[in-house]
Amino acid sequence: MRIDLASSLKPRLAGGAMAALGTLLPVLAAAADAPVPNKGDTAWMLTSTVLVILMTIPGLALFYGGMVRSKNVLSVLMQVFVTFSLMALLWAIYGYSFAFTAGNDFIGGVDRLFMQGLATDVNAATFSKGVVIPELAFFIFQLTFAAITPCLILGAFAERVKFSAILVFMVLWFTFSYLPVAHMVWFWAGPDAYTSAEAGAAAGSTAGFLFQKGALDFAGGTVVHINAGIAGLIGALVIGKRTGYGKVAMPPHNVPFVMIGAALLWVGWFGFNVGSGLEANGLAALVFANTILATAAATLSWMLVEWITRGTPTMLGAASGAVAGLVAVTPACGFIGPMGAIVLGLIAGVVCLLAVSKLKSALGYDDSLDVFGVHCVGGILGAIMTGVLADPSLGGTGVYDYVADKVADFDMTAQVIAQLWGVGTTIVWSAVVSLVAYKLVDLTIGLRVSEDTEREGLDTTSHGERAYD
Repeated sequence: MRIDLASSLKPRLAGGAMAALGTLLPVLAAAADAPVPNKGDTAWMLTSTVLVILMTIPGLALFYGGMVRSKNVLSVLMQVFVTFSLMALLWAIYGYSFAFTAGNDFIGGVDRLFMQGLATDVNAATFSKGVVIPELAFFIFQLTFAAITPCLILGAFAERVKFSAILVFMVLWFTFSYLPVAHMVWFWAGPDAYTSAEAGAAAGSTAGFLFQKGALDFAGGTVVHINAGIAGLIGALVIGKRTGYGKVAMPPHNVPFVMIGAALLWVGWFGFNVGSGLEANGLAALVFANTILATAAATLSWMLVEWITRGTPTMLGAASGAVAGLVAVTPACGFIGPMGAIVLGLIAGVVCLLAVSKLKSALGYDDSLDVFGVHCVGGILGAIMTGVLADPSLGGTGVYDYVADKVADFDMTAQVIAQLWGVGTTIVWSAVVSLVAYKLVDLTIGLRVSEDTEREGLDTTSHGERAYD
């Protein structure tokens, strides 16, 4: 119910009192018209945040831990657990500010350093005009993205790197790769800034570099998966192969761990993808459907190709296929239709299997847990296919024009070019930062453990513990 304060109070006021009220009315009207967070949206964002934490600890930790040898399982669990914790603190100190405040095309500013200004009554925009959520909810949701992404890199050089070297590298990579890429792809002024063509142009000029290029990334195909996947590949090349790689068998020590980890990743990924819409609405339901369908399709396609080529379907293959589907649909999930999600998942299962089984063998690198083959290759596929499957004629949602307040005419060629800008920029940026960071760490404290330490296992040598008696 709206109350007209001027009409209801006028009979009781005269002279200066009425004039004073007149100066207050614009403020009161602005307060009355200011959007208020919906409790359902807020509850969903907090739930999504918990789900992304579940993805990492325990999901990713168990998925990676099951794939290494028994003498290194605790080292992997420890690396994931501690890296997540370290990134969470860095996000609060400076990460959020540099990723999600106004600065320049490549990095944000200092407005939110040490979480300054993040009060409980401060709100952040969503993707609908006039709809907001508490900025603290957005802050902690994005914290989980910033924390899981460096953890993904760990799989590429598992079983052979010093724990101290990992922590130093992660600080450097998070600061100089994750934060700039997140800002370039995701930072913008919000939909309410697009009130006219002129206002839209002005707002667009403050957005991140890749946002201005028109690159679409709903939940992290470039920011998370390509970014981490390239860092993993550079690490595998710089650090070198595990001792005995290619000469002795290195099978996963606990496939049930792998299955449980993959299942937790799948469940947690609904927070990762669906939460990225920032609202509990019809789009959230579409993203949910796309996420489950693409993942199921990739699971089956990986398994079937493996069955045909190897003679048996494996649990490890099915779990890897599920993750490949999750990765590929991540950038696309808010822009494509359910049938598009199935097509994307079917392709992703086959492409990522070929990357893991053929490309790695052909190039001869030791990416211990296939970070590049699944995350980077899957992320590239998903990012590029977003430019195709977002087409409304193919069941996609298209791209919304906030000035015209309608879905814009779709140009597939232009959109694919924009997607290639996102893919190419992320690959080059992450590769350069990663190479420099690895080299700096190696020259100072050294990256790799000794051969004797590696043979004994990192659980006992680095952490003084054993997973199994």
